[in-house]
Amino acid sequence: MLDPLLLARIQFAATTVFHFFFVPITIGMVFLIAIFESIYVKTGDEHYKRITKFFGHLFLINFAVGVVTGILQEFQFGMNWSEYSSFVGDVFGPSLAIEALLAFYLESTFIGIWIFSWDKINKKLHAMCIWLVSIGTIMSAFWILSANSFMQHPVGVKYVDNGIIGKKAEMIDFFAIVKNPYLWNQFPHILATSLTVGGFVIAGIAAWKIVRGHEVSIFRKAFKVSIVGALIGSSALLVTGHSQAQYLVREYPMKIAAAEAMYEDSGNVAAFSVLAKIDQKQQKTEEIIEIPGMLSFLAYNKFEGSLKGMHTLQKEMDEKYYPIIGKHLNYIPNVHVMYYTFRIMGASGGLLFLMALLGTIFSFRKNEIKKRWFLKIMPWMLLIAEIATACGWIMAEMGRQPFIIFGVMPTETGVSSNSGAAVLFSLAVFCILYTVLGVAQYVLFRHMMKKKETTVREVA
Repeated sequence: MLDPLLLARIQFAATTVFHFFFVPITIGMVFLIAIFESIYVKTGDEHYKRITKFFGHLFLINFAVGVVTGILQEFQFGMNWSEYSSFVGDVFGPSLAIEALLAFYLESTFIGIWIFSWDKINKKLHAMCIWLVSIGTIMSAFWILSANSFMQHPVGVKYVDNGIIGKKAEMIDFFAIVKNPYLWNQFPHILATSLTVGGFVIAGIAAWKIVRGHEVSIFRKAFKVSIVGALIGSSALLVTGHSQAQYLVREYPMKIAAAEAMYEDSGNVAAFSVLAKIDQKQQKTEEIIEIPGMLSFLAYNKFEGSLKGMHTLQKEMDEKYYPIIGKHLNYIPNVHVMYYTFRIMGASGGLLFLMALLGTIFSFRKNEIKKRWFLKIMPWMLLIAEIATACGWIMAEMGRQPFIIFGVMPTETGVSSNSGAAVLFSLAVFCILYTVLGVAQYVLFRHMMKKKETTVREVA
């Protein structure tokens, strides 16, 4: 129970998933706030100015908590993953430095200007500040993802002593890391996720205010813009998710095989498993509900085409990586986790698209006020969106196992030489801190949302 490797992995998973709760909200929310202010500048409609300020306060709360959770996350590299940090430090250094010195400074600087310069500088210049903040959040995501993408698909490096584990990776081509194909499959999907989550945050809060009769005319406008953003984001989410799945079929077939609990090779017409009984010990899957040909369509855009099962892929990967790693490994990830997170993620994405589509239709028909059942559901959609994003990350990271750097460094070789008790203590401390931060954000959001008409007028 005090296995340092297991506890270190649990800690990294907990802190990463918790931190990522705030990242898409930040990226998506500030983008929509910039749109609100641009509409105000273009039309002179004071309602959009008041909307901008109201949601700007909520954005600042989320941004502050997100920064703190990100800082806590970085401590883990030195505490629990020192061998990994030493191995990959020269590669991650430029990406993380650019993220901190360019993207984060851009965000922080112009957030300050934006907060304190209302009605003190030209309106267009003021709106430009929040757009620069939005650009900064997108750039920050790009450089962080460039580091993560290297873990999934290492490129642009050479390995000292032919890559023997315990040595060091040295960067030889910075632009290869920037052009990493995994990055350019992942980055659009993250942007779509962020717009979806940010849209549902604002639409959910606006719906909550409308139901309670707080400044209905103002929050209807906020709802309309944000729900359209959520529809665009969720539509892009489905498209980029499909594209990403096809990329995984080509480059990382074990992830897809595990996500389908497919131990044996499929036939020429591969069925998509909707529900199955999985026996991971016996390595058998009993299909309960399946859609014939759908997996082939997801993989190849046609209703035929076979996929390799995990048994075949295990043999192929062992033959490929044994000369590099120097030992035999089990390349089959946790099938239960992969199977169910994939389905939760997919079902949640479909539900988000459906709700965004309904909300857009209701809003443009100007009858969303009459759909009180719908407005009452909307605040809960943020929870669905966050579950979907968490499952997406869990699937991506669990599917990379047993590697911390795919094909190069097994996870077990990257952990620090800590005692299990030490890691357990830090895990407990981190969980307590994150709980406090989560409760604090909830209380502050709730406090802002409960204020009635005076809330919007005060911040104006």
